[in-house]
Formats: sequence, structure tokens, C-alpha cells
Amino acid sequence: MRAWAAGLASALLLAVLPAAPAAADDEGHSALVGGVLAGAADREPLAGRVVVLDAGHQLGNARFPRQTSRLVPAGGFRKPCNTTGTATNGGVPEATIVWQVTRLLQRRLERMGARVVLTRTSNSARRWGPCVDARGRAGNRLPSGGAADLKLSIHADGSYARGARGFHVIVPPARRPWTHDIARPSLHLARDVRGSLRRAGLRPATYVARGTGIDVRSDLATLNLSDVPTALVELGNLRDRGDARRLTSRAGQARHAAALARAVRLHLR
Repeated sequence: MRAWAAGLASALLLAVLPAAPAAADDEGHSALVGGVLAGAADREPLAGRVVVLDAGHQLGNARFPRQTSRLVPAGGFRKPCNTTGTATNGGVPEATIVWQVTRLLQRRLERMGARVVLTRTSNSARRWGPCVDARGRAGNRLPSGGAADLKLSIHADGSYARGARGFHVIVPPARRPWTHDIARPSLHLARDVRGSLRRAGLRPATYVARGTGIDVRSDLATLNLSDVPTALVELGNLRDRGDARRLTSRAGQARHAAALARAVRLHLR
């Protein structure tokens, strides 16, 4: 009887004591001791973030030369609205490859809680564009107010240089009045992308940027017209047999998408 009374007293005491505080993980996210329930920040680390994904070109660009050759603003000069992009030696278009990677990346980012804005929403032989000036301005002003947190433009290269293979990331220079305000954060984004691709076992390009994996260019409207941190990644050289094999396989595309998702999470943490 005494044991039963003591047990009841202990239970009543525990009932009125305040709950033990949740433990914090390495990133400061809330989690119950023992990992019974992870905090919302662990489940959706990109909640409240907006990411623009720009899948380069459009499958139908070649069928609309009048529209795609029209000159548009490009950041202090004018350029054609868009181009057809490149292809593998076997004829798989860049537009299709980067669209598939972009869609895989979109799903990963959305699972992490991000809102994803696409500059094109299809990969269709019956469509063209959007033009590079529209791509460049995407995310500068959101319909809901504010701006995107970053923009990632996804491409693949088509160099015929001997031995040309590997990825590289392109960023704008600090050029007034166009990109002086985003040059530094864009470089940080590019470094995160480069690091994540390297950790995925992918190698920087052998034929550009002196093997560093990061190139600086002032001639790309997609970068010049952006008001948010932005980088353009060339996932590989489609004229290289190895790069083409990887980028046309489902496993290879998923590998790139996973690496890019890690880079975005790292940059926005």
C-alpha cells in the first residue's frame, strides 16, 4: 500500500513539473530528446524561401527563328532573344536534358519547403523562349511581393575542344549599374554549387576557367539583369561521351539534381 501511494505521489509530481526543454541539434533546430520528433526546420529547412530555376533554352526554339533572333536588352547592350542550345552527338537536345534535371531539382527543393519559380513550365517543340531578358529579370519582383532568394540557371555546354569535359559555374562581375550589388553573393552561390558538385564526384571543366570550375562573364543577360544572387551552371560538355552518357541517364540527372539541391540548402541555411 505504501509503495502504491509513493508511486502515485511521484506521478502527480511529474504531472505538474514543466516539460523538459527540447534538445537542439547542430544547426539549432528544435528536436525532442531521443529524436522522437524532429522540429519543423529539420523537415522543411527551406520553408519561406523562394528559388528561381531557369532551365536553359526551349525545345522548340529552332522552329521560331523570327522570335528567337529578335534583339532584347542584355544589360547595357542587346542580344538575340534566345538560342537553340546544343545537343549530344547522338542528338539529345540540351533543352530536354536541363529540363529533366530542373524538374528533379524542383521536387527536391519543394520537399525541403521552398517555393520554386520556373522560367519555363514546359519542354515543348511547339514553344519558344522565354527571352533572356525575361529570364534575367525573373525573381526580381514576385507577384506576392519581395524578391526571390536566389536564381539558378541550368545549362549544358557543347564545346568541340579536344578533351573538353566537366562542369563549370558562371557568375557576373561587379559591373555598375548592373551587377555590382549581386556579384559577391553570386560568387558565394557559385562556390557552394561548385563544392556540392565536387562532393558528388563531379569534376570541374578542363577547358574553361583554368580548371577552377568558376568563370566570370559580363555578356549573359540571364546574369546581368538579375537583382538577386544568381549563377549559371553548365552541368557538363554534351560533346564529351562520358558527360553525355551521365547527363542523359536518369541516375546521372538525379545525381546532379541532388548536388544542386544540397548547394541551395547550404547557401540559404
